Amino acid sequence: MLNHGKSSLSFDPKLLSVRITHNGQVPRVECPEEAGVVIQVITFDRPDPRRMQYLSTTPISLTLGDKLGAYSSVPPFDELDKEEEMERQRKAKLVEKLKLHTVVKHPRTAKELALPIIVDQINCSAELNDLMQDNISMVGTRLRRKMSVSERMVESATILRDSVLSRMRHAFMQHVWPTASHVFVWLLMLHRILAEFVLWLLDWRPFPNAVALKDISATAQQLDIRLQQFCYWPAQYQTLQRTSNDWKSTSNSHPEYIRFYNSLWLVANDVIIGIALGSYILENADLVARQVDNIINIYSIEGLQRMITWLTDYPAGLKLNNELAKFLADLFLWVIDYWDGSMRQLRPLLPYVVRLIGVSSFAGASLPISLVSDLVSLLTLHIYSFYIASARIYNWQLTIIISLFHLFRGKKRNVLRNRIDSCDYDLDQLLLGTILFTLLFFLLPTVAVFYATFAGARMAIIALKAALDTWLACLNHFPLFAIMLRLKDTRRLPGGIRFELQDTSAASKGDVTALAPTSYIKLKSVPLPLSQTFSQYAQLGHRLRKHYLSPRVFLCLVSGQFVPPIPRKNLYSLQYSMLPVQRVSISELWQLLRATEYASNDSHTNGNGGGHTRVKQGRAKASPGYWWST
Repeated sequence: MLNHGKSSLSFDPKLLSVRITHNGQVPRVECPEEAGVVIQVITFDRPDPRRMQYLSTTPISLTLGDKLGAYSSVPPFDELDKEEEMERQRKAKLVEKLKLHTVVKHPRTAKELALPIIVDQINCSAELNDLMQDNISMVGTRLRRKMSVSERMVESATILRDSVLSRMRHAFMQHVWPTASHVFVWLLMLHRILAEFVLWLLDWRPFPNAVALKDISATAQQLDIRLQQFCYWPAQYQTLQRTSNDWKSTSNSHPEYIRFYNSLWLVANDVIIGIALGSYILENADLVARQVDNIINIYSIEGLQRMITWLTDYPAGLKLNNELAKFLADLFLWVIDYWDGSMRQLRPLLPYVVRLIGVSSFAGASLPISLVSDLVSLLTLHIYSFYIASARIYNWQLTIIISLFHLFRGKKRNVLRNRIDSCDYDLDQLLLGTILFTLLFFLLPTVAVFYATFAGARMAIIALKAALDTWLACLNHFPLFAIMLRLKDTRRLPGGIRFELQDTSAASKGDVTALAPTSYIKLKSVPLPLSQTFSQYAQLGHRLRKHYLSPRVFLCLVSGQFVPPIPRKNLYSLQYSMLPVQRVSISELWQLLRATEYASNDSHTNGNGGGHTRVKQGRAKASPGYWWST
């Protein structure tokens, strides 16, 4: 009973008497102090399903959950994924051990186990309230007064307007909509077939151990991402349409809603930025081509030639071997001259390449960025070959020096057992080893200087490509829609719940009736933390740090071993985190679209006949809040 006229002198748990005081909005349960019970009242702000507000005991997931183990058999993924899985298992074991060290341990009560069901009931409270308000007229009888002349005229005009609109809508759905839906479905299926062929081409491997095109090319990977998004959007939209006909308080579709509109926003922003970038490139194509030509000449040809020439003339005061330095410099300069001649022949095509990049910008800014990344790889191919050659020479020389050092100690390396064993050498062997060790040791600084130069250039190119690919990752995966929801309304992006004890001493001031001790607890939604929103970028930074800033990579650089760039599929797997591992097939999409089309046509045919309007379920305005929603 709410605000009953008489105060209850006895306490019945099956019939509670609740009274709202004028001093506050908290409810006061009428229970005498002699009853010997303690009352806890939990209040909450009622979630509005129309604004997609809901409570959740677990943080909302912004990524699909089918990625675990999807790439475990692929060589680029196995090492880092195994380490990450072992780290997750270690943390889970630590959490289980912490649970054993609690002061008081007890099994979960029935109320604790029922918490998810209670949260679901709270999420449905707004729709239940609207349903009760809509059907309040069915309770009892109510006399209706006679309408005036003006009210009858307004009602007649409204009925006439609704009837005309209903007949127009019925005619459109009966004659225009079926043809338009057929055409749209066939166009969508044609696009899906072409996309499937391109995706197969990007993922095609000539032989089992070969690398796919999308794993070595940024442009191919960007096309693969966009085509997979276009193939997934119809299934996402149909899923959201099915859930829109159900209770809006069901939170199963909210993560899918965020993922769908986040990808739409990212593609829209990508296209807008691309149009602006493409317009500038096309309007200034010749100027951009000249600037690109100057940058290529300064940094990859002329600058490299000056650097190599400087290395032959006591660089930084270092005393190098003149003959070896001149030999290596002539070898590298000859390759650079040949590369420069090839670039001169291709230079007239540079304006057309720039215009092609400008035209591709109208498909999104991510496409010209990926093209630039691939062009950087092609235009610096000679630097990559210099790095490979100098690293191989440096590593061979360092390995021979280490082997000869073992010779001085009377030892040798046992390759079969992978250990150092003792060995007796003849005088001739020791003399020859001493001469070779001295020769290679004094030639090592010359080779090391050339190797350090090309290794530094190679690391700079990898850093540039990593910056471009990180930009691509932001354009393809940045949680823009989720951040907007968090800034606009934190209850639309829940990260859990918490209970806060409220101070209600002011509400009970002036109350002369002795009531049982009552505590008021506020149930609040915890917003999703930013660390979890950007968890994929944290994983990206972790993989970059594990690959490039680890002691193993530093040891490879010092010893002259090849440092490969981290594979694209391994590094930028976060771009596929909002896409399913297995995309919807062509036959499944066809069945889904046809079933939806038949259901839509049947509903329009059966629901629009007779000129009657369809009654919209739910209330247009939110009902006023009561004490149980404060």
